[in-house]
Amino acid sequence: MPTVACSRCDHEWDLAYELDELAAGNRAVEQFAMDHERHTGHYPDGVTPWIADCRVCPDGSRFLAERPARRFARTHARHTGHPVDLSKPDADVTETVSEEKRTDK
Repeated sequence: MPTVACSRCDHEWDLAYELDELAAGNRAVEQFAMDHERHTGHYPDGVTPWIADCRVCPDGSRFLAERPARRFARTHARHTGHPVDLSKPDADVTETVSEEKRTDK
């Protein structure tokens, strides 16, 4: 049974509930981490999100995988024209996603 620990909460959880009752399968750790952050304001040990922050409006979000983070950044930039800063987990590198200029009219 997989377990998740949080040194800030000084607690460890087994993920039987997420696996058996919620049927989260191989996404059980991700689901638990997202729920933990939503309830406590921080992620469990070893979990660092991708962060997408709009430079213009207060819109932004955190993701545990690259693909949805990039999708959010591209979609927000395309719909609003706002640049979005995308930060990788555990890295000091931030890239900016901007609206792609269309050449077809």
